[in-house]
Order: sequence, then C-alpha cells, then structure tokens
Amino acid sequence: MTIPLPDIELSEELIRKFDTLGPRYTSYPTADRFNTAFTDQSFQGYLEERAGKASNPPLSIYVHLPFCESLCYFCACNKIITKDHERVAEYLRYLDKEMALVASRLGSDRKAVQLHLGGGTPTFFNADELRQLMTMLRAHFNFTPDAEMGVEIDPRTVRGGTLAMLAELGFNRNSFGVQDFDPAVQQAVNRIQPLEMVEKAVEESRAANFQSINADLIYGLPKQTLESFGRTLDNLIRISPDRIALYNYAHLPKRFKAQRLIVESDLPSAEARLQIFLMSMHRLLAAGYVYIGLDHFSKPDDELNKARLNKSLHRNFQGYTTRAECDLIGLGVSAISKVGNSYGQSVRTVNAYYEHLDKDQLPTEKGFDLSTDDLLRRQIIMTLMCSAPVEIDAINSEYGIDFNSYFARELSLLKQYEDAGLITIDPAAIRVTAKGRLFVRASGMVFDKYLGQPTTSTYSKLI
Repeated sequence: MTIPLPDIELSEELIRKFDTLGPRYTSYPTADRFNTAFTDQSFQGYLEERAGKASNPPLSIYVHLPFCESLCYFCACNKIITKDHERVAEYLRYLDKEMALVASRLGSDRKAVQLHLGGGTPTFFNADELRQLMTMLRAHFNFTPDAEMGVEIDPRTVRGGTLAMLAELGFNRNSFGVQDFDPAVQQAVNRIQPLEMVEKAVEESRAANFQSINADLIYGLPKQTLESFGRTLDNLIRISPDRIALYNYAHLPKRFKAQRLIVESDLPSAEARLQIFLMSMHRLLAAGYVYIGLDHFSKPDDELNKARLNKSLHRNFQGYTTRAECDLIGLGVSAISKVGNSYGQSVRTVNAYYEHLDKDQLPTEKGFDLSTDDLLRRQIIMTLMCSAPVEIDAINSEYGIDFNSYFARELSLLKQYEDAGLITIDPAAIRVTAKGRLFVRASGMVFDKYLGQPTTSTYSKLI
C-alpha cells in the first residue's frame, strides 16, 4: 500500500525500513532522564528566578485529575480507580495549596494563555467541583481572554448539560477518548461506550460552540482487525471531529499492571498493526484531514493546521499545540512542569502529594537542569518534530557555534535520511520533506545525546 501525501507517494517499504523504536519527544531530554537530584528546592529556585525577570514567556497550565470510576485495560496513565467521589474535595483542597505555593514564588507575572485538564478522568468531577477548580485557577493565574482552555472527556461521564457547563466555565476545546467503536474491542479493554454516546457528545459540543473537538483512536488493541477498524473510521469520519489523534498501543504489561488483564493472544500481529495504520492514514487523508505530524490529523481550517503552515506549531507534554513557547506549570500528582531551563515532575501518589503540601513543600519528586547543549539540541529536535526548517545561521548566531563542526557526527548520521528523501540538507537549513514528516521522530533521534545511555523506559515503535 502507498499513502498519498502532498506530491508524493509514501511506500510501505520505506515505512518498514525506518520503523524503529524511539521517544515521542514531548520534551527533551525525555522524562525517563529526569533525576532525583532535582528537588522541590530546585524547582522553587526556577520559579523565583522567573519572578525576578522583567520579561517572561506566558504560562501554560496543566492540571492532573487522576480519578476514574473504572479501569481501561490499555491505560498507561497515572490514575486512581474509585467510585468514592468524596475523595475529590480533599484533592481540590490540596490543589489549591499547591497553586498558592507556586503563585507565591512566581510573583505577579502569572499571565496564562493555555489550560489543559487531563487525567484520569477530569469529568469524574461534577459541575460544582469543576466550578470550584476554575475559581481556584482564576484566583492564582491571570488567564488571557483568548486563552486556549482544553479538557479531556470520557464520553461515559457526559450527562445532560455537561458540555454546556464546561463551555460556561470557559473551555473552548475538548478531546474525547474514543479508542475504537467495535463492541468486541471495547469488551476486551473494558471500555464500553456505544457509538451513539460519542455522537451525542460531539453534537452537544458543537451546540455549546467548542472551537475544536478532538477524538482519540488507538490501533493495536485486542480483537482489532483491518475490517473492524475500518468500520470505526467510517463512523468517526461521519461524526467529523476537527482533530483526530491516531495512537499506537504500546503493550507493556511489566510496567502497567492494567495491561496484564489484556489477553495477549487477542492482540493483532505486528503486520496487522502496520496494515491498520496504513489503511487509517490513507482513509483520513482521503476524507480531507491533513497530516500534522506523528499521530495527529486535523481539518484544513483547524488552528493546528494553520500553525503547521505558518511554522508556529509547537510541541509540549500535551502534544502539538498552536501556542508559542510557554513556561508550563503542572499541578497535581505526577504533573510535569517546564520553567526556564528546567523540568520538574511531581510525586506519583496522592499520599506523597498530600505529605509534601502539608509541610508547605512543592511536591517535586524529580526533574532536570538543562545545560546549554540540552537547550540547543531541544530546539533542533522540537523544530524537526514540527516539520519546520532548522535554520543553521540562526542557530550559529544564537549559540555561538559552528553547526557543521559541532554536529559533524549528527550530519553524517542524517545522510541515510537525506538519501531516502526524508530530509534535505544545504548550507542554509535542514528541511523535512513531505514524506519525511512521518519520520520526524527518527531524524530527531539523531540529535539526542542521551539515547545511548541506560534507561528504564521502553520506547514505542515510530509507526
């Protein structure tokens, strides 16, 4: 099979050649490189350093809401399975404490242009609890009138008025976890949500004037076949969300206990997975969606595609985003922050989270201090991940290096991608070609100096 991208045909042979294992680069260095030498005091120092500057990038706020009523067997997120909704009140109290600690160290410059609620299941929280959360956030951060406000939604939690309530709170983007519409697949992963449920939720989102509606799909789940996933695509294309994320399921039962409940013999073979991906990409492009990068598609008039075209696309822990570089404040258990030249990640359990905050300590468990070399490599990798040109003279000027000498080894390794037509290299820039956009993880990996070092992580296949 070949996939039609603008002006090219992407061959199955090429995909097989370069389909290796690698990071997804929502950060560089990647989160598996974070270390415990980075403490709450380290993170506090970066917050206070920002407070002392006359000019800062705006803030992007992420809030991790970990509660779910039922367990999805494929899930690799940090979540708490419970039906006890009384736990929400306590979690909100501690979130407020964390916000107050962060805000006091940030000083008065707390302009925020982006908010994302993730989980877990943010809509595990009821309307009053979400109103309380938004009141807290607005008390501690100064959201701009045009801020992007996004929320992840489990369709099974949507009740009458849920979408209108979220819009009333200021949310203008949402994302539904669809995964697969096939009943046998849903049964195999313990996530039963009829097609009609998702259709209704999307309709109500449009009625509430959400600016962008995303749907997540996962290929490689148990019981999936080429034919069954084709039917899922038929239905999703008809529902017509603005964006579609097509994720490759990574089966890692040694790391994620929930995945041990999946019957491994039900998983599609590597060959079947590849054919499902090829078919899915072909179908989405034929339906008029535009390939943004990695596993993201959007309609041509969506802001994500406009950002891709004008080279303002950016990438962070929430994936591709339309906003320029921000300092990221992560709140809640396991949330990751990026402030200045640092990453900081919070503790993973609510008990540890509460213990830190009871001592008026930021709940930082680990993180990373980025060197100048890290910043340089991050800039190159993230530029490639967004399929934008790496402009060599600009980098030489910004970092005071000679690109060709500094990256002589990397340029040699890139030759195979240039020979395959995935990138072009000239004295002015490294550019990703149309067909090379599918392989940006591979070309980005060339600049990752940590890849050869030991890690506890298992990376996913590029395709």
